[in-house]
Amino acid sequence: PAEKNISLTLPQVFVPGSVRATVSVLGDLMGRAMKNLDQLLAMPYGCGEQNMLLFAPNIFILNYLKITGQLTAEILDKATRFLESGYQRELTYKHDDGSYSAFGKSDASGNTWLTTFVMKSFGEAKDYIFVDPKHIFDAKKWLYSKQGSDGCIQSVGKLFHNGIKGGVSDDVSLTAYVVAALLEMDSDIEDPVIQRCLGCLKEAAGQMDNLYTTALMSYTFTLARDEEMRAKLLTYLHQQSRGTRHWHREGVSGTGVDSLEVEITSYVLLALLSGPALPDYILDYSSGIVRWLTQQQNPYGGFSSTQDTVVALQALAKYAAATYSVGGRTVVTVTSLGGLEKEFIVDQSNRLLYQEEELSEVPGEYTVRAEGQSCVLAQVRSHLATYQSFSHARLSQANNYQLISTCYQGRREETNMVIINIRLLSGHILDQSSLEMVNSDFFVLPSNIGVSPTAVYSMTLEQDMLVENLKAAVVKVYDYYQPSKMLFCCSHYTSPCEKSKSPA
Repeated sequence: PAEKNISLTLPQVFVPGSVRATVSVLGDLMGRAMKNLDQLLAMPYGCGEQNMLLFAPNIFILNYLKITGQLTAEILDKATRFLESGYQRELTYKHDDGSYSAFGKSDASGNTWLTTFVMKSFGEAKDYIFVDPKHIFDAKKWLYSKQGSDGCIQSVGKLFHNGIKGGVSDDVSLTAYVVAALLEMDSDIEDPVIQRCLGCLKEAAGQMDNLYTTALMSYTFTLARDEEMRAKLLTYLHQQSRGTRHWHREGVSGTGVDSLEVEITSYVLLALLSGPALPDYILDYSSGIVRWLTQQQNPYGGFSSTQDTVVALQALAKYAAATYSVGGRTVVTVTSLGGLEKEFIVDQSNRLLYQEEELSEVPGEYTVRAEGQSCVLAQVRSHLATYQSFSHARLSQANNYQLISTCYQGRREETNMVIINIRLLSGHILDQSSLEMVNSDFFVLPSNIGVSPTAVYSMTLEQDMLVENLKAAVVKVYDYYQPSKMLFCCSHYTSPCEKSKSPA
């Protein structure tokens, strides 16, 4: 039997009546992601990179279900619809030279990382939908043309996810990513371009001072069947691991989930599972990694952003396939100090069924106990709304709703893609001219705030109906790839907000 105690607590300040708690049980690691294929990312998406979230996870899930004999006609139909839709949409972001970028031909050039992402995803999807081989060939040809004299693939085009650089040479991490993608597509390891890339990576591996790049290279050399380099990199990574077997980046705030830490941990898991078993890293070692990863998932089975969701689901699907068993039955019992007792039964007949029950005691102390022999993923979670009040936004007297985001104060030269999330005041709507501006490229495209400029967006609200005792509306400005890095946030009334003394 396995048992875990869970405390559901409430923050000091929250919106009355907004509290809700549930317990859910699934008999399959991929169950939550499978159930919510269209909601994996709990934030806006729509550009050439984010569109791939509607695409890539379907492939991992279909491959897993196919390998384990669980693929039904209903799931296949749902997943292939997402694949077909994502495929057609992604082609709108293609450049004439075969590359891809976040906003297509409106960008000056294609982007190395996104082109690789599309190439490998199209290559894997062709088992389920029609993919014109020319799109894969064009992308591969363009990537090959970017190989430099040192063997590395040169970074080209705007990289919105600038954290993927990992703090070292961008060319090194991108080269590792490109080679891994090519080898996942069963490209010939003896291909001269791939061999030169591996030579570049071996030279860079001598530094091993960056966790992101090291984890990515450990996966790349695993696919390249270089067991000496693989063992060397994994040994170093093992020495750097934390707690329940994950990898922590220095200098990162402890609040929220760091998407790059999810990627690092996922690449290590992929490296462990994609080659021959290593004596010091048996399946039990991987299970510790999986426990940490599943605790970082959002309610839909995804993670913080596009890239960490894709890499983590690829790794989890590989682990689920490695540990799948057709037998087993487990009883999960949830009890509370207040007398609650709920029982869930998980067996082969319902392992993909999402079982969920409401929990009435919040705050409350709960115990989750599992007994039997099978894989079970249990989650207790609470939902509530909170008030937040930080800085740098105001609502003028004339109902001209003006968000002023002052200069970015972080340590990077510039931010990643920035999302401005605006909730309107109750009883108010945007006037037509403001609505057109919000939908325009002008409003969407300036997505990086540099070290000094101030970005100002103004819009007009119209009162649609009279609302008494008007409550706050919230504006959030956050880093798309690291949502825990809230850049600015303000609760609005009808007077300017007080400036926060805390740096963004």
